[in-house]
Amino acid sequence: MKRTQAQIIREYGPFPGIDTVHGLTYDGKQVWFATGDSLVALDPATGATSRSLKVVANAGTAFDGKHLYQIADGRIQKVDPESGKVLATIPSPGGGNDSGLAWADGSLWVGEYRQRKIHQIDPGTGRVLRTIASDRFVTGVTWVDGQLWHGTWEEGESELRRVEPATGEVLEAVEMPAGTGVSGLESDGAGQFFCGGGESGKVRAVRRPG
Repeated sequence: MKRTQAQIIREYGPFPGIDTVHGLTYDGKQVWFATGDSLVALDPATGATSRSLKVVANAGTAFDGKHLYQIADGRIQKVDPESGKVLATIPSPGGGNDSGLAWADGSLWVGEYRQRKIHQIDPGTGRVLRTIASDRFVTGVTWVDGQLWHGTWEEGESELRRVEPATGEVLEAVEMPAGTGVSGLESDGAGQFFCGGGESGKVRAVRRPG
């Protein structure tokens, strides 16, 4: 397994009135991050927050190219990013113990935090299609260039891990600085990750290795 130290490119926040950053996603222009009772849009170029949607948002967030998906108290909400309207809901596989959320190849990928698992689910029904086991608590989940990455946060230590999707084997680990937790994880599709900072109230951009 390859190990490197994280290069934090930029920190955003803390933001006025926001105590915690949970999940986050990237729609090609904006980072959307979950604050508990809303989804907030952040411009990563300027650091400005432009708008927010009033939806329950206490874990992972994903974007399928058109809609946002947001974990909320044991369910996953499909959200219209223009109006904030919840269009549909499905049960989440962790039943309230879910963490990260990602969209890839027509499926949702859901982290189950303390069970140390990542589930591939049908976005229409919530049916679990397969499960990948980890050996660490799973926080954020993202796919980029055919690579599956997830965040860990356990005993005060956090990493970004690239895993083999078929087996769960850890191929690469990026160690975050001491005291820097990762709640959510998303790729910009290129050279960086966006990481939710939990109770720090921050979002961090981290260089993607290689």
